[in-house]
Amino acid sequence: MLGSLIRNTLFVVLLIVVAQFSFAQTGAPADAASGKSKPATPPAIPRSTPAPEATGESQPSKVTLDYKETLFSVFAALNACGYNVDLNESDPVRQEIRNEVRQAIDTSAKAASATKEICDFYRDHQQPDSAQNVAQYVSLALNLDEPPKFATKLREADMPPDASYVLGFVPLLRNFYEDAGLHGIWMKHQREYERIIESLQEPIANTILATEVYLKIPISGYQGRQFLIYVEPMDAPAHVNARNYGADYFIVMAPEHGTVNLAQIRHTYLHFLLDPLALKRGEAMKRLSPLLKDVQTAPLDDSFKRDISLLVTESLIRAIEAHLVTGKAAEPQRQQLVTDSMTSGYILTRYFYDQLSSFANDPAGINSVYPDWLYSLDVSKEHKRASQITFSSRPAPEVLSTVAEQRKDPLDQAEQKLGEGDVPGAQKLAQEVLDQKPSDPARAFFILGQVATMNRDVDGAVNYFEQTIQASKEPRLTAWSHIYLGRIYDMQDDRDAAVQQYKAALLAGDEGAMTKAAAERGLKQPFHAPQQGNKQEQ
Repeated sequence: MLGSLIRNTLFVVLLIVVAQFSFAQTGAPADAASGKSKPATPPAIPRSTPAPEATGESQPSKVTLDYKETLFSVFAALNACGYNVDLNESDPVRQEIRNEVRQAIDTSAKAASATKEICDFYRDHQQPDSAQNVAQYVSLALNLDEPPKFATKLREADMPPDASYVLGFVPLLRNFYEDAGLHGIWMKHQREYERIIESLQEPIANTILATEVYLKIPISGYQGRQFLIYVEPMDAPAHVNARNYGADYFIVMAPEHGTVNLAQIRHTYLHFLLDPLALKRGEAMKRLSPLLKDVQTAPLDDSFKRDISLLVTESLIRAIEAHLVTGKAAEPQRQQLVTDSMTSGYILTRYFYDQLSSFANDPAGINSVYPDWLYSLDVSKEHKRASQITFSSRPAPEVLSTVAEQRKDPLDQAEQKLGEGDVPGAQKLAQEVLDQKPSDPARAFFILGQVATMNRDVDGAVNYFEQTIQASKEPRLTAWSHIYLGRIYDMQDDRDAAVQQYKAALLAGDEGAMTKAAAERGLKQPFHAPQQGNKQEQ
């Protein structure tokens, strides 16, 4: 009877804490020295041709630079149909391939017929803006298998909307590919594609490395996620297409006189690094959501007006980009970039810019300080600041097109459901992930530990948090599992066991201020039920 009472009391308390705690996945804290040193030669970016959807398996590298015959085939068709944008600025191989495709069309009745059919489709589905027109075919190509079948990787209902609009292009592409002899042309010019990639590898690797060094991002911790850069010289250099499909990020771009837009690569890579941090802070984002009212008249895409996590992340990225400006006149340029971002509707840019001012001298990395920045953000103060902004009449360009809501990481969805109070939904998603026997099950175990806490299942919670500790490679995940176990033992009056857990939390390697404060508080005094109405930690 007494044991049952203790357990019920324990979980009434812990479920309050769990409901307000949204876990941000992080890697090991960077060594303070890592932000000050840079190897003379960055690690080479590997080559591979993985599929767009996440496989759940560990990847050899989180960044890949490559080409893809499917993209080549799509753009060869577009060029044959009059896609001439930036032709004079393109690599010479583009014109060479255009000439050879034209010759194949002119010397084959079947090729000419296939060209007419695919070009009729292209004209019928043309968008007013040339960049939007090409973007829909990029989305399609990223979701197709290799030739000659060009099979779709997803069900039609799951395709990105812009790709679905041009799905009828696929059977016409099969015919054009075969009748125009595209594979032979592709094989003939493959070495030129290799040459272009070799020339771009070092500057892109330097950009990726400099971004990680600035943010003090650990090298490990990106299992199951990919950042792929596809080089396609048949595209126009002015058109950089970036996509986010679930956990994976893609850029399709063409070189211009031997160079590519490194700033746009960095911008998309910052999304790759920072988007997951926002997605895993559901409760904190809910607290910030009233700020969306302040941007309804801003020249933003509607997605930023509906989703506070998108607005937060884009504001943070623009603040980082401002801080990365260098040179003699850097500070005026930085301030102007912040002002421009604010007037474009990214109203938290100034807040994050101010936070980043002390970040360079802090040994903690972005993964550790990010939760603290969200916790410290004063909604009333930012609302007042936003009310004083005169928004510009024209929107600022955004590189990344996201369809993350269509194929979101199931564990991201589980954490979101947990934050919204949908405990059964969170449990179902986390258990489905475990049933697939992932290479890194720690995060699923942790979510199930939170679920058990919400369900007042003390034995289940202890079991899942202990399994999290055994499987985890992430310091924050390990630390909070120890903290939850410490609180459970405190509520069971096992103070010695609780102290051991709080000490272990401090040794886990997570430098986040809230994590350290929670563990140190547990060492000072036993965990007790907070008074109803008191502010709870997140």
